[in-house]
Amino acid sequence: MPKPTTPIPRPVDIAVGILVRDGRVLVARRPDDAHLGGTWEFPGGKVRPGEPLEAALERELEEEIGVGAARGRLLHREEFRYPDRTVRLHFFICEPPSEEPVAAEDQELRWVASEELRELETPAGNARVIELVCEQLD
Repeated sequence: MPKPTTPIPRPVDIAVGILVRDGRVLVARRPDDAHLGGTWEFPGGKVRPGEPLEAALERELEEEIGVGAARGRLLHREEFRYPDRTVRLHFFICEPPSEEPVAAEDQELRWVASEELRELETPAGNARVIELVCEQLD
């Protein structure tokens, strides 16, 4: 008798903003008690059902860092499977914000140059885009 298979959950779509200012990018540290806690990532979050990617990006940046409309262009898409979930990451390079980002969710924010970005502990699903971003910053 064949073993029952566990259905593979649908990937979770995530809209991610890469904010660049003066040769640096904004990163946020995930809370220690969150999934991938303590790692550094670009701000963004889950896309709601039926929500366009650009609208999700704008909403998430407003909620997380208080930055209004962020015009961005899609830089990279990456589907990555973690042990407990699969994510489909949509990375957008965004215009620099006119206002200073503020951590609305109590996470630490930092503007970093490519050398520091390469050294930070980041989620494994971000590895390829970090190299793409660093190439553009260098």
